[in-house]
Amino acid sequence: MAARTFEITSTRADYSMQEISIKLANLLQFFTERGMTVMVEELLFITAAGVIAFFIHRYTQKALVERLRASDISRLYSLLLKTGQRLAFPLSVLFAVVIGQVMFGLFEIETPLLDILAKLLAALAIVRLIVYALRIGIAPGPGLKAWEKIVSTAIWGVVALQLLGWLPVVEMYMEQLALGTGEHRISLLMVTKFVVLCALYLLLALWLSGIIEQWLKSAPHVSVSMRVGLGKISKVALLTVAIILALTEAGVNLASLTVFGGALGVGIGFGLQKIVSNFISGFILLGDRSIRPGDVITVGAHYGWVKELRARYIVVCNRDGVETLIPNENLVTTDVINWSYSDKQVRLRIPVQISYNDDPEQAMAIMEKAATVNKRVLLSPEPAVRLMEFADSGIALELRVWLTDPEEGVGNIRSDINLAIWHGFKEAGITIPYPQRDVHVKSGEL
Repeated sequence: MAARTFEITSTRADYSMQEISIKLANLLQFFTERGMTVMVEELLFITAAGVIAFFIHRYTQKALVERLRASDISRLYSLLLKTGQRLAFPLSVLFAVVIGQVMFGLFEIETPLLDILAKLLAALAIVRLIVYALRIGIAPGPGLKAWEKIVSTAIWGVVALQLLGWLPVVEMYMEQLALGTGEHRISLLMVTKFVVLCALYLLLALWLSGIIEQWLKSAPHVSVSMRVGLGKISKVALLTVAIILALTEAGVNLASLTVFGGALGVGIGFGLQKIVSNFISGFILLGDRSIRPGDVITVGAHYGWVKELRARYIVVCNRDGVETLIPNENLVTTDVINWSYSDKQVRLRIPVQISYNDDPEQAMAIMEKAATVNKRVLLSPEPAVRLMEFADSGIALELRVWLTDPEEGVGNIRSDINLAIWHGFKEAGITIPYPQRDVHVKSGEL
């Protein structure tokens, strides 16, 4: 077994340090030639510009936040305000720096610090704008919002090193810090490249998958299940390609990932089997089209319509607005009642009892008439009333009506019909009996 070695090539490291020393020496020589007064003036101007920009940024942030709280703004105007929140500080400082460049230029004084700072501020504004546009294009959410600053800062750091001319030197130094095991070698530069490229490519992949999903939603000739399925497949494919590209461009040998693949397989077998099972079950549901968005289903004690089909679960929303997340595996392995699988027509049963002293035919006619009070009740098949049994407390009747939109709820239909039956029975003098029992007491010797 090869021993692990932590290698630092001193010659190349000394060379990189020499380059940094030369750059610093040239910058010091410039200020020595021009005089320390120029440097002090620039630093004082930069400090003043930073303080002024800080107060401008603070004031604009308060104004933008108050405007965003208003309920009468459009989505486009809201996006513009949020963009202004991210660009207020760098653009305000950049404006002050440009004024300083013009002022120093009137006296023919070179401003290397202001020139560098202007480039860095412009790069920061552009990076923030691009990252925010990518986040909005993917999907607005708290998770991506939390990572937005980290990603934009990391990208800006790389751009800043490139603008300063220090990126090749830093890359050379990071390449020396490596951990070797046999024929494999992992350097700090390789890991950093992989993290940065992976984050960038994943953002691009999510952005492209979002565009594809939006395009599929607007395709009129593609079924809902096919849209969701193609959206999931494209998202998984793009994410896979993004990770492979990041590994390749970072210099990772893909053949060396066989051990990682074996470990991943063992992890799936032991700890990730439920996640993988739910993920595959989601594609099974899309393939057999047993459950589609908009279907009204009952799973155990949960009743509602399918709002979304996700990679690991489905979202079922009931009439109370409560959203239940049901794992995809449960829908494959347990009994599911799909009220709208092949036909959305469902029958609603409304039981009613009348007294034995009343005419059942008259009551049945009133119930048939009451079925038409709600416009959602279908006239074909027409409502029907059946005499079910002679129960203990009275005659059991049952009204049966059909409807085609169970996702809109059945409680409102039942309420309207029951209210109409109550008024009809009251006008006709038909009574609804209370539950009753006859008790016979026999006297006897104790």
